[in-house]
Amino acid sequence: MIACGVNKAGTREILAVEPMFDESEDSWRLFFRKLKARGMKRTALCVSDAHAGIQAAVRKEWLGASWQRCKVHFMRNVLAKVPHREKARFAAHLKQIWLEPDKKSARRAAAALIDDYGKRFPEAVRCLEEGLEDSLSFYDFPEVDKKRISSTNGQERLNMEIRRRSRVVGVFPSVESYLRLTICYPVEYSEDWGSERSYIREDKALGSLDRLHELMAQAAN
Repeated sequence: MIACGVNKAGTREILAVEPMFDESEDSWRLFFRKLKARGMKRTALCVSDAHAGIQAAVRKEWLGASWQRCKVHFMRNVLAKVPHREKARFAAHLKQIWLEPDKKSARRAAAALIDDYGKRFPEAVRCLEEGLEDSLSFYDFPEVDKKRISSTNGQERLNMEIRRRSRVVGVFPSVESYLRLTICYPVEYSEDWGSERSYIREDKALGSLDRLHELMAQAAN
């Protein structure tokens, strides 16, 4: 399990790398508690797939935090319920929801799609309706680059590279040896992040800090 975070200055950091045997709620809660033990006090937004264990752990361990369902995973879930020959056309309309400038416009785009396809693809539309709000949480953070916090794409790329490197070895003699290899790449990766563009727009940086302080104060209460 790997957690990446964006600090108040808008810089991305790797927060933790932990070996776990499953993705249960208990495992994620332990993972989050270790973060707290190392000094992480609060979080404003958690971004992940819709794994039930993660969701439950976020609600219990990060009180007051918003949860963003990865829009890419969500789109795949919806498209899985659409016939293959119709996927391309449906996907083009579906993607537009998360390209809208604000949450109100995104809801309107979703409503239009539901009206157009509700009778033809009822299962896909039902899936969209059930998960829509959780996939729009990133709109509540307009100061932050929405492309970076609306999905787990950055995390997936990191995980993919770790899997690629670990497959070369095959069988590790111990958990410690696996961790040594696993951690080397994130350390190298995080050094590159220091020179990349901030997640927070420069013209919004001060307002973003004020907003984060406000959200964290709410979470504390």
